[in-house]
Amino acid sequence: MKKHNVLVTGVGAIIGYGIVRALRACRYDLTIVGMDASPDAVGRQWCDSFRRSVWASDAGYCDFLADVIDQDDVDLVFFGVEQEIHTLCDDPDVFRGDVGKLVLNNRELIELSRDKWKMHEHLVKNGLKAIKSLTTDDYDFAARALGVPCLVKPRHSSASKGMATIHSREDFQYWNSKLGEEFMVQEIVGDDEHEYTVGVFGLGSGAPCQSIALSRKLSREGSTAKAQTVCIPELDEQVGMLTALFAPVGPTNLQFRRHRGEYLLLEVNPRFSSSLSLRTAFGFNEPEMCLEYFAEHISPRPRTVRHGSAVRFIEDSVRYG
Repeated sequence: MKKHNVLVTGVGAIIGYGIVRALRACRYDLTIVGMDASPDAVGRQWCDSFRRSVWASDAGYCDFLADVIDQDDVDLVFFGVEQEIHTLCDDPDVFRGDVGKLVLNNRELIELSRDKWKMHEHLVKNGLKAIKSLTTDDYDFAARALGVPCLVKPRHSSASKGMATIHSREDFQYWNSKLGEEFMVQEIVGDDEHEYTVGVFGLGSGAPCQSIALSRKLSREGSTAKAQTVCIPELDEQVGMLTALFAPVGPTNLQFRRHRGEYLLLEVNPRFSSSLSLRTAFGFNEPEMCLEYFAEHISPRPRTVRHGSAVRFIEDSVRYG
């Protein structure tokens, strides 16, 4: 079996070091180069070598990444930082390296996922179920259409950042003034007891592909704190329709809430998500699947998913001397 040199970015945060630890658990012989803007990133201890990165917003980021790939003879790049993906997709001609070495999803889906309102319009246009959403500045209209309380969701945000609950006209006017063009309001659907995160590994065709569904409880930071594997035919059907619509490539995270018997899409993350380590523990190792698909150029072998539950906890990493 060929040995692969891989680069993992953002190894100081949950997605990045989750990728590293999943790679260490896979069947491939690997040399792992870790990268992070912080020199004391916790994930560097699980890597074979480490590079301090420039920020994704730095004008020289694309050149820096291409140089690291060349210098370390990298076969495949795993991104643990969403902003790096956006930088590469905003102006793909700037990157002078081999794009085939980058684990990137369908570019149209990446762009669509960055704007919650455009995503809502896309779902409605294609006849799929969508949570009632508006961009109006008319409180009375919003109250009649969505009910009160309802949610403010900035159009460009992730992991529940910027989300707030509107209880009154004053709340509505405050957030409308504060967010401006980012202002979007949405009906409150379901409850915390019926929220789901689904990992899909797409092959780019929209055809049915491998997936794993977890019911979950969120932490205050917006990531999964507790999870349990589930098999729900109605949810699987919704996942299948969305996969056909989005034609994802590689790791893709779909989040849902059950509302009046229907499974409604909350968010799409066309990348590794923070729950990847949980999926790996249940047998759905997305980084290993990426090596098969992006590096070996074969369809990932079917995974045998183990069923159970998981709880996340805080762990210390201590260095002496």
